[in-house]
Amino acid sequence: MATVEPLNDREELFWRALMRIVVTLPRHLDRDMVQAVGMTANDYTTIMNLSEAPNREMRMADLANATGLSASRTTRLVDDLVTRGFVIKRASSVDGRGNIAKLTPKGMAKLKAAWSAHLASVRDRVFDHIDPSAVADAAKVLNELATNVEARNANPGGRP
Repeated sequence: MATVEPLNDREELFWRALMRIVVTLPRHLDRDMVQAVGMTANDYTTIMNLSEAPNREMRMADLANATGLSASRTTRLVDDLVTRGFVIKRASSVDGRGNIAKLTPKGMAKLKAAWSAHLASVRDRVFDHIDPSAVADAAKVLNELATNVEARNANPGGRP
């Protein structure tokens, strides 16, 4: 195995800060959403993705990919949203093997009601603490990093 060069001081600082954000930010956003509107950040992300999909519906596997959740976690989450009347779930009419999740009017209303709480949380936790002139550069760096990680996930063991 080839020798890997250690991180320099700037890289180490960046990496540790990124890991702190990855670990702590979701917990805070989740708590903010539960306190404000009685739904988790994962609930919000799931119904948001459904709201943006054609006919407000998605195959469960595609929904799991869009939300970054495992298939089993997505199934449990959608089943809970079904119980609350925000989503309906049915077998796919295309192949009968997969399931489709569809946002209900009640789910769309919940999303609209939760939108301002979501924005307030994101602003309070992130954008209120970043110089507006730095947002574009940060977005570019994080987008490039995300694209690279996603490409490598699509091609395990290979390079994009």
